[in-house]
Amino acid sequence: MSYHNPVLLQESVQALAIKKDGIYVDVTFGGGGHSKEILNQLGKNGKLFAFDQDADALQNTIDDSRFILIAENFRFISRYLRFHGIKNVDGILADLGVSSHQFDESARGFSTRFDGDLDMRMNQKAKISAKEIINKYTEQKLAEILFLHGELRNSKNIAKTIVEERQKEKIETSFQLKKVLKKYLPKAVEHKILAQIYQSFRIEVNEELEALKEFLNQTPNLLNDKGRLSVISYHSLEDRLVKRFMISGIFSGEPEKDIYGNSNIPLKKVGQLIVPSKEEIRQNNRARSAKLRIATLNK
Repeated sequence: MSYHNPVLLQESVQALAIKKDGIYVDVTFGGGGHSKEILNQLGKNGKLFAFDQDADALQNTIDDSRFILIAENFRFISRYLRFHGIKNVDGILADLGVSSHQFDESARGFSTRFDGDLDMRMNQKAKISAKEIINKYTEQKLAEILFLHGELRNSKNIAKTIVEERQKEKIETSFQLKKVLKKYLPKAVEHKILAQIYQSFRIEVNEELEALKEFLNQTPNLLNDKGRLSVISYHSLEDRLVKRFMISGIFSGEPEKDIYGNSNIPLKKVGQLIVPSKEEIRQNNRARSAKLRIATLNK
């Protein structure tokens, strides 16, 4: 798996409780690791649809008559499944976040390790990159992004420094950004703080939280009776949304109740939270923050 080493592979696919002749969706195809495992468990009449908005991932397509790869963001899952004549499915798997390939390609701008263009677009046809955000957003907007998406307490100071420095010279590369923000990056926590800063810009560029909400809202209407939703998240912002939706069917507030005091909650969780084993984390350090949550229709 040189393109992407799939995390919680067996656990996330097992969570789907695959039926041989079922219809399944892998909404984050990437290197195809989860899709291949699903296909291994499907019979000849089974069907697997996969989504990925990254053109690089499309090169990993699987030559199998049971498999269809759709080059779109998973926020459009219902629309494109309907295009293929599919109204309901037996299981949906999502492995959120950034693929190993995206992190390892310096030109994509996702990694703090390499000097590359500050791009961070998962869909390379998208209009706005991290470079536009860093160099054009107002100080207030930058502070808001850093606080909400990066959970950085000193977001206002970081935003102020970015605005001051970009007036001297446009900030276009990873190492430029690192140099500009050097005073906020003490050696002991440099990687952690940089990761939070990059996360905040990446989420804004790709509208990740909005896309995740749109996707989750569609899942109850897509799942067949006893259908399963299997979602792996990698940071607290994603996991909070997934957990909240599986428990209450909404992302904030309390679920509405009918005149009898009953809440209409579309999903119910299956089992407990699953995290990678120490051995998996040892073999793949990127698995360390992964959390798998599973749900089914609440009927």
